[in-house]
Amino acid sequence: MTSAGRPGSALTSSTGSAASHQPANLGDILERVLDKGLVIAGDIQVNLLDIELLTIKLRLVVASLETAKEVGINWWENDPWLTGRSADGERQHELERENRELRRRVEALEAGSAGQAHGAATDEVIEAEPVREDRDG
Repeated sequence: MTSAGRPGSALTSSTGSAASHQPANLGDILERVLDKGLVIAGDIQVNLLDIELLTIKLRLVVASLETAKEVGINWWENDPWLTGRSADGERQHELERENRELRRRVEALEAGSAGQAHGAATDEVIEAEPVREDRDG
């Protein structure tokens, strides 16, 4: 018996027509899932005597980047961890500038105190911007 007669065979019959139920290989399945997208959703609730203790909402989306962008999912483009950008880039630049300024002031003070230790008088005035303290985090 030839394999063309078995159900699920990918071989063609002697007439040349393809079998109606061809098994899909992993590559075909993956291509279809990434092209169309796949959503798996579920909720898990833990109750004790009709009191809800825990609710977990699961949402899994499997799709290609192009498919995800088509439906409006693009969180990876703005994620600081993935893009390497700080969530508060302006604050980061301000802190770097402040750090450089403080280092410069410390170096000037150390140089001044070293000069005074050797008996030299220092009349140098250090001009710097005042440092703001932000206590909000």
